[in-house]
Amino acid sequence: MVDITEISAIIATAGVLVGVVYYTMEIKHQTGIRKTDLVIKLYSMVNSNEFLDAMRKVTSLKIKDYEDYVKQYGSLFSESPMHDAFTVIGGFYDFVGILLYRNLIDINLVYDVIGSRSIQMNYGKLKPIVLGVRKDIGEPLALVGFEYLHNELLRREPQLRKSWMKAFLSTK
Repeated sequence: MVDITEISAIIATAGVLVGVVYYTMEIKHQTGIRKTDLVIKLYSMVNSNEFLDAMRKVTSLKIKDYEDYVKQYGSLFSESPMHDAFTVIGGFYDFVGILLYRNLIDINLVYDVIGSRSIQMNYGKLKPIVLGVRKDIGEPLALVGFEYLHNELLRREPQLRKSWMKAFLSTK
């Protein structure tokens, strides 16, 4: 026969189990909220005047390679509005790429909120400078997050685009 001690032990065990399951679900939920919050903050940075001005400068950039860039704008360590633009754009996307690599943000949210075209366009414009900077300062990992972000979006864009097309077509 089952006595009161055994019943209370079973109830206590069930309570602990329910608590662990709830806590696990809550942690997953909070992680999702933090990742979403981070992407929203990143989006507000992308829409800042500083970022938009830097984007306009980078978009107008016409260079063949790093040497051409240095010839037109001087050493990367000299003062120049173009260097500032490079730092703003490159640094921002490098940061996003690092967060993505460390699984601190979700690539789906990056794609949905920031998009891939501006990242691809900016990386295409700045790649010669990035490669030149790596060689110039002797740091092969300089702006590697930017490159990672670009490559991941390029690799995953077909499936990311497909999910949007599916959502779009299901609303018609």
